[in-house]
Amino acid sequence: MKYISQLARLVSWVFSPIRTNFCFFCFMYILGLTCALNEITLHVKGATPYPLSALELFFDLYIICVILAVIPQKIRKWIRSIVCVILYMAAIIDVFCYVKFESTLTPTMLLLVGETDSREAGEFLSSYVTLDTLMSLLGWVLVIAFVHLCIFCSQFIHWRKSNFKLRLDIFKDVALKFTDKIQPVLGIFVIWLIVDGYIQCSANKSATFKLMSGNSIGEVEHTLTEKDHAVLYLPIYRLVFSEYANHLAAKQVEKLIEAKDKIRVDSCSYRSKNIILIIGESYNKYHSQLYGYNKRTTPRQKAMAKSGRLVAFDDVVAPWNLTSYVFKNVLSMHAVGEPGEWCDKPLFPELFRKAGYKVAFLTNQFLPQAKEAVYDFSGGFFINNPELSKAQFDIRNTSLHRYDDGVLADFNQLRKYDGNHNLLIFHLMGQHVNYKQRFPSDRKKFTADDYDRPQLSGREKSILADYDNAVLYNDSIVNEIVKKFENTDAIVIYMPDHGEECFNNDFHYYGRLHSAEIDARLAREEFEIPFWIWCSHKYAIKHPDIFNEIVNARHRPFMTDNLAHVLLYLAGISCPEYKSKANILSPDFDASRPRILKGTTDYNKLKKAK
Repeated sequence: MKYISQLARLVSWVFSPIRTNFCFFCFMYILGLTCALNEITLHVKGATPYPLSALELFFDLYIICVILAVIPQKIRKWIRSIVCVILYMAAIIDVFCYVKFESTLTPTMLLLVGETDSREAGEFLSSYVTLDTLMSLLGWVLVIAFVHLCIFCSQFIHWRKSNFKLRLDIFKDVALKFTDKIQPVLGIFVIWLIVDGYIQCSANKSATFKLMSGNSIGEVEHTLTEKDHAVLYLPIYRLVFSEYANHLAAKQVEKLIEAKDKIRVDSCSYRSKNIILIIGESYNKYHSQLYGYNKRTTPRQKAMAKSGRLVAFDDVVAPWNLTSYVFKNVLSMHAVGEPGEWCDKPLFPELFRKAGYKVAFLTNQFLPQAKEAVYDFSGGFFINNPELSKAQFDIRNTSLHRYDDGVLADFNQLRKYDGNHNLLIFHLMGQHVNYKQRFPSDRKKFTADDYDRPQLSGREKSILADYDNAVLYNDSIVNEIVKKFENTDAIVIYMPDHGEECFNNDFHYYGRLHSAEIDARLAREEFEIPFWIWCSHKYAIKHPDIFNEIVNARHRPFMTDNLAHVLLYLAGISCPEYKSKANILSPDFDASRPRILKGTTDYNKLKKAK
């Protein structure tokens, strides 16, 4: 009996941290569960909340209650209050962002908040804090906070003796006595939840630690592409992560600014009047008619190639299968395999501006928008940084569009700002998932019935058809860009950021396998890319030597991290960063250079092993 009594006291002790912080525990649990279970389902059709949110939330709050329980009571209540204020503020901001912008807290969101002055904040609140907003999930969060505040303040009010006060005291006494009687049972229940929580939630805790311990924003981003990456299921976690990501990004921005301040251009011949770079998105080379695909997905490019002025390169790979990584490697004068980091070298648009070229950047992805995810943040933070953006670009568009034809409209509006010598960079949404959202419904040509592939399900055939429709639509957009320079002295380079899986070779998958080991099949689908150069008639006549160099280089092995050297050559820019051996058009081009994919795998060796 003695041992049973001791065991009962021990088990009861397990519940005591919750009993000591009962009000705090209850309200924070209700708050956390409200955010975790409702946010994700507001705007995303078919989305489901994190399945372990209730269990992991209990585990997290219990740990906090244990810490609070060992703090002296006089100090404890104030620490609890501070913690509550922080958690409520994080929840209010997070839920507000989700209700109004369909995005929870992200690094970009936090940057926008940090850059907002008092006047802008006032205008923002007057525009968005409406009755509809208050009647949404945000209203429930505010109600929870208000009730909690009332209970907290009641302990400082000296109630006069009344029937209400007496009844309240009786209720409290009964509740405490009942809790004391069943405390051993509650203790057992808590032990079960803690053990179960530790077993089921430890993987997410480990993943969260890994996410929060990256040495660079790129490393953090790559961690997020892993299959079992951390689920930041609470607003406070998203807030902490956003602050952490911004801190890492700021360090790389500092290096880029330092590199910018050191750039030097020795001379410029302005060899090419108009240089146009078109960067596509998620383009599988083997879904291009230009590269032998059996569907008419690129009839316009095919026609341009037939005319003789579009030269398709057949051995080009991307250094990464992730947009942000590609952008860093393409824009930076740093090449994969060189000492240091990508941010140690200047960005090539800065060199063009320094040389006297007018540089325009028209993007349908990298704007500082509220709905940006961390992936876009990682790809665009150095582009959108005010100082770096000013150093790189004379002209930028200011709106994102549902379809890429919106970028053409932006160009038509900005064209009046053309200079004597121009570098224009178009960044398209291309074939980014979800494919059926990348083209207007009236531009749909392919359907599931067009694919005689019995090994694929009906759903897979429909996705495949949508992808090919997106390729076809992209062909029309690219063609429209080219047509705008048909009668000018211009050279156009087209390349996507990376490839894409789309059910090739009976592989039942679409998208990209970020965490998979790179083998020959994956390299073929996700890293091999279409790459071509088009010259206007006027350009080909004026620069026959360059056109011949392009034709002669079409079979050379190339990786797009060295694209900047090609562009500098075409512009005639002489600077310390230019290397002729990295320029695929140069007779000094080093064709033996290893092409390292994701910093780990030599593509040349994979190709030889086929």
